Amino acid sequence: MVNRIIVAIDGYSSCGKSTVAKALAKYAGYTYVDTGAMYRAVALYARQAGIGYSESDNGALLAQLGNIHIGFVQTPDGQHVTLNGEDVESQIRTLEVGELASQISTIKEVRAFLVAQQQAMGGEKGIVMDGRDIGTVVFPQAELKLFLTASPEVRAKRRFLELQAKGDNPDYEEVLRATNERDYRDTHRAESPLRQAEDAVVVDNSHMTREEQMQHIIDIFDRATR
Repeated sequence: MVNRIIVAIDGYSSCGKSTVAKALAKYAGYTYVDTGAMYRAVALYARQAGIGYSESDNGALLAQLGNIHIGFVQTPDGQHVTLNGEDVESQIRTLEVGELASQISTIKEVRAFLVAQQQAMGGEKGIVMDGRDIGTVVFPQAELKLFLTASPEVRAKRRFLELQAKGDNPDYEEVLRATNERDYRDTHRAESPLRQAEDAVVVDNSHMTREEQMQHIIDIFDRATR
């Protein structure tokens, strides 16, 4: 019988963590959880409620956490995120919501609120979860930890093309600036900063095709579950 494990995938923004996690979950027959989408959903809620990001606004957001209900639903074009029962997949994928999510994720109480939900999801194993602190905070006991990385320029180009494909008209230099600023926030925040777990397998996909990266990761997964 094949062992069912927890797979924790961490790494920088625009490294393709979600794409890898979805594909690996499908390959393994596991449940996929996009934790970044959960922070984006909180950010969208704050934006819709008129709550900004500043020390003075934190109390207003924390008072609303009990009213934020995040879920995942399967649709014909893949897994979507719901916020209080509404499909918000397209709304949470904008650059503005992504930047606000990065800021909100520095708030200790917000992280505790979402980490508790994430840990409950992994209770029976057979799960692939991606984010920035999965292997270090959410599931430090995960049997397989992957850390995805690529150069900021490569990641900014990927995000630039992704936004273009959605019909936006992004400026590459602005996307690169946002990428570097997000890297700094993610790695320097006081609460659960992005860092590579000591026992993580590093995958630098700067010069890999999606197919090459996926085969490499499947090989790693197969060895971990033997």
